[in-house]
Amino acid sequence: MAEMTMAKALNLAMREAMAEDKTVMVLGQDVGKDEGVFRITEGLLKEFGPDRVIDFPVAESAIAGVSVGLCFTGFKPIAEMQFSGFGYHAFHQIENHVARFRNRTRGRYTCPMVVRMPYGAGIRAIEHHSESREAIWAHLPGLKVVIPSGPRNARALLRASIFDPDPVMFYEPKACYRAFKEEVPEEPEVMEIGKANIVRPGDDVTIISYGASMRPVLEAADELEIEHHIDAEVIDLLSLVPMDTETIVASVKKTGRVVVVHEAPKNCGPAAEIIARIVENALMFLEAPIERVTGYDLVMPFFNLEKFYIPDAHRVVTAAREVVSY
Repeated sequence: MAEMTMAKALNLAMREAMAEDKTVMVLGQDVGKDEGVFRITEGLLKEFGPDRVIDFPVAESAIAGVSVGLCFTGFKPIAEMQFSGFGYHAFHQIENHVARFRNRTRGRYTCPMVVRMPYGAGIRAIEHHSESREAIWAHLPGLKVVIPSGPRNARALLRASIFDPDPVMFYEPKACYRAFKEEVPEEPEVMEIGKANIVRPGDDVTIISYGASMRPVLEAADELEIEHHIDAEVIDLLSLVPMDTETIVASVKKTGRVVVVHEAPKNCGPAAEIIARIVENALMFLEAPIERVTGYDLVMPFFNLEKFYIPDAHRVVTAAREVVSY
C-alpha cells in the first residue's frame, strides 16, 4: 500500500491501463506537454509518446467526436474536458452519438470511452469552473455516470471505466484532488460500477451522498454521534448511473430516516431521483419526511460566497436532527 492523493491515484490508473493495453489513449486540451490543467496526466506524454497522448485545440466537440471514431477503430480513448462546465460544447456528440451507438447498431458496436471532467466548487474558481451538473448526463440513456470520493476508489473506478465496453462520464471532484491522501494498493484494483459503499454503518438515520460532499457528510456523522448521540449510516453512491437502489433501500428499511446531500442544485437534482426510488421501494418504512441538503438553485456565486453555497457539516447535522426528532 502507498499513500497518495486523488490526483496521483487517477494518474496511476491511466498509466497502468496504458501500459497494459496499447489501445488505451488520452486526448484533450493540454493533456500532453502541459500535463493537464490539474497535472492529472503528468508524465504520460513522456512515457507513451504523442501518438497516445494527444493535445487538442479548445474544441470539446472535436475531442468527443474524434473519440467516437477511435472507438470504432479499436481504441479505448480517455477524453479529458478541462472543466465540466465546458463539457456542454460536446453535448451533441455525447448525446447523439456516444450514448446511442449500442442501441443504434443493435449491439454490434459500443463506445468504450471515458469522458473525464473535473467538477464542483471548493477551489475559488469562477462559475463555469465550479459547477455540479452531473444530473444532465445521468438523464441520458446509454451513459454511465461515475463519481469517486477519494484516492482509492478513484483509481479503482477509473480503471473499471476504462475497460468498460460502454461510455462512462467520469466526474472528478477537483476539491479532493490534493485535499487528503489514502492508502492505495500497489496492485491494480477494480471496483464494480454501480455498487455503492457503506462507509459508516448506523441505525438512526441514513445519509446518502457522493463525490466531494462525502467529506462534510463524514464530519457531520462524527458530530452527530459525539454531540447528539445519533448513529448515522453513511452511503457513498460512487455512481449515479447505474444507481445502487438495493443498498439504499436496505439502509432505509433499517433506519427509517433519510438525508440526501449533494453540491448540485436542488431542482431536478440527483436527490430527487434517489428520493423517488426510496418512495417506490420503501415508503412504508419511512418514519419522517426525507431531507435534502444541496446547493442552491443559483449560478455558482463568486469567491467570497462560495462557502455559503456548498453544503457543509452544519447543514447536514441540522437536517439529520430534524428527521430523527420528527
